[in-house]
Amino acid sequence: MQVHAYVTFNGNCREAMRFYQKCLGGKLTLQTVGESPLSEQMPEKMKDAILHATLTNDGFVLMGSDMCDEALQHGNSISLLLSCNSKRKLNSCYRKLSEGGIQEHPPGLSPGNQLTGDLRDKYGNKWVLHYCEAQARIVK
Repeated sequence: MQVHAYVTFNGNCREAMRFYQKCLGGKLTLQTVGESPLSEQMPEKMKDAILHATLTNDGFVLMGSDMCDEALQHGNSISLLLSCNSKRKLNSCYRKLSEGGIQEHPPGLSPGNQLTGDLRDKYGNKWVLHYCEAQARIVK
């Protein structure tokens, strides 16, 4: 089994997922409500909303949607963890993801000589970026 992150947005899924693609690279697919079998059942104003988005790159999958059956509230119980394969990649992703957001803890060494940093992006989502040199050697 695998767990993938699925983020719900309030009408700006397309914009957010394109931003994440710009920051992280990868292939992005977007399906609107109007392109789906749900199209006939939805009001005209919803036809351009993103029903399902998927960003894939080098073993990660980030999914998203504008569809939410309750009032959307960004909480503090979920973080998106991005495990990077180099210090350079971590710093690059951190810089890009934090544009327009809040750099809560810039990348720094934690106990155990691991590089970590966290931020809240301009869409209100919390990201934790992590790099462990010993782990990177094992993966390679």
